[in-house]
Amino acid sequence: MPEARQYDLVLLGATGFTGQLVAAHLARRCGDLAWAIAGRDPDRLAGIAAELGEAAGARPPDIEVVDVTDREGLLALAGRTRVLATTVGPYARLGEPVVAACVRQGTHYADITGEPAFVSLLRDRYDTEAAERGVKVVTCCGFDSVPHDLGVWFTVGHLPDDVPLTVRGYVEANGRPSGGTLHSALEAVASRSIPRPDRDRTPDPRTQRRVAPLPARLHRIEQLGGWGVPMPTIDPVIVLRSARVLDGYGSAFRYGHFLRVRRLPTVVAGAGALGVAAAMASVGPTRSLLERFLPDPGEGPDEQTRARSSFSVTFLARGGDTTVTTRVSGGDPGYDEAAKMLGEAALSLALDDGPATAGVLTPAVGLGAPYLARLQDQGLRFEVVPS
Repeated sequence: MPEARQYDLVLLGATGFTGQLVAAHLARRCGDLAWAIAGRDPDRLAGIAAELGEAAGARPPDIEVVDVTDREGLLALAGRTRVLATTVGPYARLGEPVVAACVRQGTHYADITGEPAFVSLLRDRYDTEAAERGVKVVTCCGFDSVPHDLGVWFTVGHLPDDVPLTVRGYVEANGRPSGGTLHSALEAVASRSIPRPDRDRTPDPRTQRRVAPLPARLHRIEQLGGWGVPMPTIDPVIVLRSARVLDGYGSAFRYGHFLRVRRLPTVVAGAGALGVAAAMASVGPTRSLLERFLPDPGEGPDEQTRARSSFSVTFLARGGDTTVTTRVSGGDPGYDEAAKMLGEAALSLALDDGPATAGVLTPAVGLGAPYLARLQDQGLRFEVVPS
């Protein structure tokens, strides 16, 4: 871990909708840790800090004023903390200076990005330097991609390790996204940032294991009912990167990632709507028209709406003659549970004796068993489902 510093942990972006949820979670969990919330609006930060201290019955967090476009300010902030977690997006536009400051200052980093172009950029530009400096840059510590990455890791632990393994993940979720999430998604669609799993089929030198994605095809799910619809998210990319380097994923490993839809007409309607949105987002004038109908960044669903939201990811796995079905589930996926996921990732980086590795990492590779235990302690369910 980095040497003793003013803070154990800093949360950047605490004035945003998701950032406030993460800050509230940390206020309940930080105990005696020295921590701070950071952003560019000192008045809003002061109000949030006071509310957090009153709600948690503890000393409120310190305040750090910084803008993500201020590189010197980011360097100074990163140099004062051992761990920095950020909710400031879109990450493709606003995230790199934060990572650059953390790597340079030897500060561990965590975020909730689901933007494949951003993660690829970090791997290309910062993986080697972060590894050399002993810095963990752990991306995708939200609904993208914690339930899927840790869920597959949990699943393969129930299969033999000396045979090829195949896992299919089926996602079900309900909930209303925030303005920031919708604007990030629109930007990703407009830039045609489609995640593609690594196509290198050569064995990784650390594990001698070949990994590959399963075909992205619409199919009937006999065991569960309904239809499996390929999901163009970063999650299978993250799962396969973990499978390349971690023990326990068999002699070879394949993964497929799908949305579970119960009725075929829903699949057709959803595909049509996505096609129209993608076409409109790719053209400047119609993209501006779409943006007018989106909630502003910083807005999100109220507490009652989030309380009615939930998610589950069911994994159907096979290794040789052994089959297993597992499930990861929880409450509101994009906000309440995502706040837990990022908050516990930051706490794990600050407190836990985690995996001895550094670089630009997936949650399973960078945080491992202590992080899984934290998630379970906070109410996320990882379970084997009877056949």
